[in-house]
Amino acid sequence: MGRTLLDKIWDAHTVRTEEGGRTVLYIDRQYIHEVTSPVAFAGLARRGVGVVHPDRITATVDHNIPTVDQHLPIAEPQSRHQVETLRANCARYGIEHFGMGDPRQGIVHIIGPELGLTQPGMTIVCGDSHTSTHGALGAVAFGVGTSEVEMVLASQCILQGKPRAMRITVDGTLPSGTEAKDIILHIIARITASGGTDHFIEFAGEAIRSLSMEGRMTVCNMSIECGARGGMIAPDQTTFDYLRGRERAPQGEAFDAAVARWRELYSDADARFDREYRFDAAEIAPMITYGTNPGMGMAVDAAIPADADPKALEYMGFDAGERLLGKPVDYVFVGSCTNGRIEDLRRFARLVEGRRKAPEVTAWIVPGSKAVEAAAKAEGLDRILAAAGFELRQPGCSACLAMNADKIPAGKYCVSTSNRNFEGRQGPGARTLLSGVAVAAGSQTRGSCSGSRRTIENERCKRTFSISRAQSRTKFGLCRGEKRCTNVNLFVKPNEQNRTCASSAEARKGLLKNKRVIQWLFPNSRPSLRGRCPSRRRTSTPIRSFRRAS
Repeated sequence: MGRTLLDKIWDAHTVRTEEGGRTVLYIDRQYIHEVTSPVAFAGLARRGVGVVHPDRITATVDHNIPTVDQHLPIAEPQSRHQVETLRANCARYGIEHFGMGDPRQGIVHIIGPELGLTQPGMTIVCGDSHTSTHGALGAVAFGVGTSEVEMVLASQCILQGKPRAMRITVDGTLPSGTEAKDIILHIIARITASGGTDHFIEFAGEAIRSLSMEGRMTVCNMSIECGARGGMIAPDQTTFDYLRGRERAPQGEAFDAAVARWRELYSDADARFDREYRFDAAEIAPMITYGTNPGMGMAVDAAIPADADPKALEYMGFDAGERLLGKPVDYVFVGSCTNGRIEDLRRFARLVEGRRKAPEVTAWIVPGSKAVEAAAKAEGLDRILAAAGFELRQPGCSACLAMNADKIPAGKYCVSTSNRNFEGRQGPGARTLLSGVAVAAGSQTRGSCSGSRRTIENERCKRTFSISRAQSRTKFGLCRGEKRCTNVNLFVKPNEQNRTCASSAEARKGLLKNKRVIQWLFPNSRPSLRGRCPSRRRTSTPIRSFRRAS
């Protein structure tokens, strides 16, 4: 019988199998940071044990550090102590350390791939649950606890039970405007936040193969949010092209030899998986969460399910059957190990270019590493963001979790590109709505909710996390002269019946002259275009229907 990709990598790293079936697994690389490592190092010192392979350990600071004024001492005493302790421990044991100001510093799960330290076929651990990110390059990567961090430091091995194998296949082509974050939020919403428990997920299918490496990392990053031990994608030419020339990847002939080995890392055609799921990419729409775990997600234009958890809705201040379009938003966060890569910043900058941030909305745009920050500045993204009213901050985990200065105040809503929306995750009492970059970009625009019609209009000034002009431009191909076109309105039909909403009727009567109007008809009809853009005639780009996931 054929073997899965998990089988091939796991078995190649098995030192021995203990009584009871647990495996002594050799670890190729361990990443450490300032939060989960101090106790592990203290355990080594207490036992008089050293680090067996310091060359296989990589350290960086990310969780507790500020994202502004990083040249100054960290103000918060505990955070400063943890950062200083990591530096001292790395110096003591000869571990490479990317501290504050180092050009290679960044979020641990971003710098590993970008430096070429993460490679196909590896086993990788870190005292952080989102270590699954590295699986996008065809590695077995998973988070471990502090005692296991110590175990790997001391022996370069770990005692683990082998997880079961799951394959999730996403067939077909993604609709225009849908991104990697939407794929994984859609999957988690379908299989629930516990659907992958005790499994390692291999993602496959045309839609997965079409993703960039950065998109693949986003998908694998959030694989654990459905309870899985980790996620992985078999390496292919996209993987090899991404790694070629990176600082710590093999070079020259050694790289070619490595690629020859990496090409053997795939699941055999007759491999058996313990569980399989299959999804149609065409059914995936831009997503947003409404509750208190990533499984409580829906298409951004949908209504909150009638059977949604009442406790979660109470915390969020929502009601079952309610739509989120037109609801107030206070903060927008773009960053984290999920969506803090250069591709994400490029996407956000493209969507907000030529527009201005609503003054009522606080937005934090945080690169995932110093390399991402440098690339963003070299490409002029910082200038685009500044012109739109945004500040490109400095690298760190930032508002992904409430362990640094970037906290969301109690009761405030934050549309976040991070990975978790648990109660208090972004600050005590904070309310988090997870989304992709496109939805986050739309969340900082001005708009208003007109009663039950959920009419979004840019002239009236309330904060909304609505579909924005930028999204309408990229999703539907509208108004390429948008920089001059300020009177773009998006009218959303309030229900799934083919009734005409009053707002579009008013537009037809000429009450909104010189407006370009989209009436959004659910579930399957195409939007109709009415009115005329004052800056440009109708574009020839086809208008696509925005299909909602069932």
